[in-house]
Amino acid sequence: MKKSQSAVSRARFQAGFGAFLVVILLAGRAFAGALTPLEVAYAGSMGALMEHGVRPAVARALGAEFHGRAQGSTGLANLIVAGSIRPDVFIAVTPGPMRTILAAHKAAEAIPIAGTSVVIAYSPHSRFADQLAHATAANGTPWWRVLETPGFRFGRTDPRTDPQGLNIIFAMQLAAEFYHQPDLPERILGATINPSQIFQEPEVMARLQAGQLDASSAYRTQPEAYGLPFINLPPEINLGDAAMADRYRRAAVTLDGKVHHPSPLIFYAAALAGAPHPKLAARFVRWLSGDEARALFARYHYDGPGDAKPLTP
Repeated sequence: MKKSQSAVSRARFQAGFGAFLVVILLAGRAFAGALTPLEVAYAGSMGALMEHGVRPAVARALGAEFHGRAQGSTGLANLIVAGSIRPDVFIAVTPGPMRTILAAHKAAEAIPIAGTSVVIAYSPHSRFADQLAHATAANGTPWWRVLETPGFRFGRTDPRTDPQGLNIIFAMQLAAEFYHQPDLPERILGATINPSQIFQEPEVMARLQAGQLDASSAYRTQPEAYGLPFINLPPEINLGDAAMADRYRRAAVTLDGKVHHPSPLIFYAAALAGAPHPKLAARFVRWLSGDEARALFARYHYDGPGDAKPLTP
């Protein structure tokens, strides 16, 4: 009799627990269904922040279901202008890609939301890892001498489609001046478009993690999210100090007949004209400049935008 009662009690518990799980599942689906989609095209270097930080934060703060597209800012700007993609919000690094958007009347204003600097990330599995770890020590081999070692595998992005691809070239030109090494960019990077070094932005960090590259260009915001060590560069080189904007503009790269100069590394956000969800887009951009977002940026190693001003057409 006791065995029978125990079996009945167990069966009732299982049935009740099963019903509880169904209720939780249905509630979760109902909550997800209540979120409004938010389509955001953002600079590929922001992947960790956007997917792991911003996504859950805007679900709580704005009731938004974050859908992100990560790619080089220049490439994204061109896709938006061509009408190939129609996101609600565009987030770019450096003013150039955002000015493309503004000139095409795809946005009325872009606000500065964060800043960063250029660093050299490297693989802990590299045979050069120990040298790079001690590159800034008094008796260490300078980082740029390690990078120009024959057989060194350096990665970067395409300067034609990604500002980071341009910024590492600018940084190397500034390093050449700073260290009195006139041909340093050619010794490390080779040609401006060097297929053996160029990869899609999300791929570069993955290759470093796997030990397929020895080092790469990166923004200060990227390596720690992937568990990768990195070398901070002097402010005269790293494009991270707005006070050195005039010095940075000494660097120049010509692509397809157009001369490009660097700007301090500021991230800008804009709600786009014709956005599928315009009210939510505007709320999200305002949220990005608020206290909650600033704290989130700091947690992911972003600097503030400093005294950068909004961009307008």
